Amino acid sequence: MLSVFMAVSLSSCAQKNPATDQQAEKMKAKIKHPSEQELSKYSQATFAAGCFWCVEAVYESVNGVQEAISGYAGGKTKNPTYEEVGSGSTGHAESVTVYYDSSVVNYPTLLKVYFASEDPTQVNGQGPDNGTQYRSIIFYRNDKEKQEAMNYINELNKSGKYDQPIAAEVTPFTVFWKAEDYHQNYIENHPDHPYVLHESIPRIRKFQKEYPQLVKKDMFY
Repeated sequence: MLSVFMAVSLSSCAQKNPATDQQAEKMKAKIKHPSEQELSKYSQATFAAGCFWCVEAVYESVNGVQEAISGYAGGKTKNPTYEEVGSGSTGHAESVTVYYDSSVVNYPTLLKVYFASEDPTQVNGQGPDNGTQYRSIIFYRNDKEKQEAMNYINELNKSGKYDQPIAAEVTPFTVFWKAEDYHQNYIENHPDHPYVLHESIPRIRKFQKEYPQLVKKDMFY
């Protein structure tokens, strides 16, 4: 039973606070992260697609994206904690808000990035992470974004690329709750974490292989 538990814990996004991780304390950030004031001038988009560690890193590697912040959206509980969201009781999904320069990358391109970095047919989860807190959601902020998301989903469903229908929800954006600090830039700070190596990095590479022209030159994994 111990070996089974260890295998599950190493392959799951549901990790405890790694604040005591010596590697995290010693690592120097490779990315310059803008302040909240600097971010206020950029457009925003919010997505959920499994573990937010991966989604955050995917978008931060995209040309035109200034920052991606991990958090919780889609539920009703105010100020939810990671443990509460992980229990599946709050209705929230692990989500990422993307701050982007719309003169460099547009919303339809962000949708392509979104679907290229996940299995969009998996219901309530991605890879080994299962539960409503890991469901895939596109949170639209206006009717134009809603229509663009629906059009692209219809295009993918008709393309024959997938054996099952697209499972991603298209839902109006309401509120985004920023996740705890130790979840921010998780892959950047924990590049050797087993989950990162075996689950996150392959997802990032999947997107980057399909759309190399969208990736910042120094951000290939």
